[in-house]
Amino acid sequence: MKTFYLIVLGILFLGQAYSPSHASCTCECVNGEVVPICTSSIDMEPICSPRMCPQTTPSIKPINPPRIPPIGTRDCDMVQVYNPRTRRYEWQQICK
Repeated sequence: MKTFYLIVLGILFLGQAYSPSHASCTCECVNGEVVPICTSSIDMEPICSPRMCPQTTPSIKPINPPRIPPIGTRDCDMVQVYNPRTRRYEWQQICK
């Protein structure tokens, strides 16, 4: 019985190891323009359809904390990304 559980657990583990990752790309309003944002550097960026983004409110750019960019990116920068839930732009660090 114990062997059966180990086999099932092994199959589930291997299934998770070879399943596609949950990385995704979305088109977001960044600094008043529509741009693709991906959660992984190896994802294909989608072609974003043109749409109107709300105007950004003037604000002081926060200090960009020193950070080594993740593998596959060149640099990271603080940008304003529109949050549809709060209907406001929020500062986020985006790596390209």
